[in-house]
Amino acid sequence: MNTKPVYLTAEGLAKLKVELHDLITVDRPRVAARIHEAKLDGDLSENAEYEDAKQEQSFLEGRIATLELQLRNAAVIEKANGDSVGIGSRVVIKGSDGEETFTIVGSAEAAPRDGRISNESPVGVALMGRKKGETIVVQAPSGQIEYTLVRIG
Repeated sequence: MNTKPVYLTAEGLAKLKVELHDLITVDRPRVAARIHEAKLDGDLSENAEYEDAKQEQSFLEGRIATLELQLRNAAVIEKANGDSVGIGSRVVIKGSDGEETFTIVGSAEAAPRDGRISNESPVGVALMGRKKGETIVVQAPSGQIEYTLVRIG
C-alpha cells in the first residue's frame, strides 16, 4: 500500500472531498441502477448496455479507491512565505521565452495549463529550495533549459 504523502492545499483537499462525496452518493447509485436496468433486458452475454455500465462501474470504483487513498495520505500545505521555493510557493521564472508564473503544488493538484505545477515535475524539482535570483537548469526532452528565478510569493 502506498503511504507516500499527498501534498494538497486546503482548497485541493476540499475539492477531493467533494468529488469523493459526489462519486459515492450520486454516481455510484446511478451506475448501480444502470446495471440493474440492463440486467432486466435479458441475456447478459450480448447486452452492450450492461457491459458499458459495468465498465463505468469499474472506472468509478477505481476513482473512489484512488481518492480515498489520497485523502488518507493527505498532507495539507500552507502557503509558503519563506525566501526559498517550497510547496505552495508562487514563483515567477524567466527564460528565453519570457516570464512564466507558477504555483508549486503536490502532484494530485497539478494542472500546468492553470499555472499549477507539481513539486515532482522537472521544473518543480529544479525550483525546490531555490532562492530569488538563482539560475536553474531543467533537463527537457529537447535539451537543457535555463531559467532565472525572478520572484517568490
